[in-house]
Amino acid sequence: MRKVIYPVSVSLDSYFEGPDHDLEWGIVDEELYRYIIDQERDIGAHLYGRRMYETMRYWETAPVGPASLPWELEFAEIWRRMPKVVFSKTLPAVEGNARLVRDDVAAEVARLKEQPGKDMVVAGADLAASLIKLGLLDEIRFRVNPIVLGSGKPALPAIGKRLNLRLLETRVFRSGVVLLRYEVAP
Repeated sequence: MRKVIYPVSVSLDSYFEGPDHDLEWGIVDEELYRYIIDQERDIGAHLYGRRMYETMRYWETAPVGPASLPWELEFAEIWRRMPKVVFSKTLPAVEGNARLVRDDVAAEVARLKEQPGKDMVVAGADLAASLIKLGLLDEIRFRVNPIVLGSGKPALPAIGKRLNLRLLETRVFRSGVVLLRYEVAP
């Protein structure tokens, strides 16, 4: 069975988004990009909510040229090829290698988990919280950045229940980012 993984960059005070939807605060140097690219190679699909898809859609047409860093170009190529499932009731259409699902997140994700293939990642705190509530999230990978934002959107919105986790891995990057990889315990 395929797993659903929630990899997310967070501030030390647990926000993934700063005030006014700011996502520009995270440290993403070459070492972290290389780690993310290595992880992406083991992924079979991305699961997005509307807002995160609209943010990540940048990679669909990311500028390519001499000013582009090699690891950004590599990530963009992987992202464009990656199948994407976008869950939204309001988005009129998606582009590239994406398909739109308007309802029944639970049934769609359960169906995808049963299919053969590589694991999937979920992007977006609200969608991740929904999958936790539905018992469909298998792993959380926090990349904790050495910054306190003070406010913003939490990486895990209130889920209304206790969630037990089992530590699988830790890693410290030269930038000070710390990876905490957890399995959702039954």
